[in-house]
Amino acid sequence: MQTKLTLRLEDQLIEQAKSYAAQAGKSVSQIVAEYFKLLTSPKVKTNSPSTPLTQSLRGVLRESKLDEKDYKKHLEEKYL
Repeated sequence: MQTKLTLRLEDQLIEQAKSYAAQAGKSVSQIVAEYFKLLTSPKVKTNSPSTPLTQSLRGVLRESKLDEKDYKKHLEEKYL
């Protein structure tokens, strides 16, 4: 069941939220709902805090055959 929620925010913040939501292809309500879910979800203990983007990328390369040597080679090719 969905229920209406009224928030009182500064005009500038509302405009920023609308702009962000439009860029993300979502409604402001969807953005707020996702943020509330993030706030109330069980926390995973790590050595350092991470953003939702960082959390979404964790484990992406787990099956990859790349290693530290490959990364160093990439940096050498890029910067040297």
